[in-house]
Amino acid sequence: MSESIIQIQRLSKTFGGGGEEVRALTDISLDIRQGEIFGIIGLSGAGKSTLVRCMNLLERPTSGRVLVDGKDMTALSEKELRLQRRKITMIFQSFNLLMQRTCLKNVCFPMEIAGVPQAAARKRAAELLELVGLQDKANSYPAQLSGGQKQRVAVARALATDPKVLLCDEATSALDPTTTVSILELLKDLNAKLGVTVVVITHQMSVIEAICSRVAILDGGVVAELGPVQDIFSNPSTDAARRLVYPGGVSISQYPASTRAIRVSFNGGTAYQPLIASVAIDCGVKLNILGADTRNVGGKALGTMLLGLPEDANEAAKALNYIRSQPYITVEEVEYRG
Repeated sequence: MSESIIQIQRLSKTFGGGGEEVRALTDISLDIRQGEIFGIIGLSGAGKSTLVRCMNLLERPTSGRVLVDGKDMTALSEKELRLQRRKITMIFQSFNLLMQRTCLKNVCFPMEIAGVPQAAARKRAAELLELVGLQDKANSYPAQLSGGQKQRVAVARALATDPKVLLCDEATSALDPTTTVSILELLKDLNAKLGVTVVVITHQMSVIEAICSRVAILDGGVVAELGPVQDIFSNPSTDAARRLVYPGGVSISQYPASTRAIRVSFNGGTAYQPLIASVAIDCGVKLNILGADTRNVGGKALGTMLLGLPEDANEAAKALNYIRSQPYITVEEVEYRG
């Protein structure tokens, strides 16, 4: 197992004081491993942007510690902190490019601050623009670029100090779906080529499932759930996780009170085995699909399906026993609570 590049220990963050006090984060502890793509997800107000800003001390925690590459960020002097921040750079939803500078000069900017000689900085910036597929835009200005191109320049600029960690705070939220896919593929590619650890902050489960290996779910400023993406997708154990994984809320509540149903959870078998057809063929029992929220993650079937059982008790039992015997599937009977 890779060693941790970021260790967050008992971190809390409070804004204001007295009657105006707002607790944004409470007792957060998590480790992010060197070389992984780690996701942090939550609904608006969950505390995820505050957490990412605490990682590089743009926000100073009220209590707790943040260790990056073995160094306690909260114990560093301002000068030491500026040097350490070069190891943990950031890209934003709004790109934050300097509009009066060309793409090449935007990428040069952090190297200028670090005192890199101009010729070396320009050479490195050109290499980074090529790495993100924008070598032909070196002399263009941000106003001449699409949203996806602006974000690629922002990524190149973030890589200029050879960081060990790239923090992505809602980096695809302003982009259309096709451009989002291309930026996520770029991040995966950079992670593979450079070994840079990527931390993705988002409110979109689709982003997490596309590139992350592990995920922390924030809810009300605490970690509600933490683990491999596939495990949490297949069996979310908290209400906060279920709201994100199954936003449709596969529910029996809209059906008559007499409805007898089961909730089937797909836990990582081969994607989309024909379960309903198999029950019909092998048992001679027809089931109604009352609701479904399933997805294919890495060729594995994950998600849930709400199935209405037949009124005949023998047929219902036969179907239930058959489904329970299938691998990578868990079943629970669902009661209507009107």
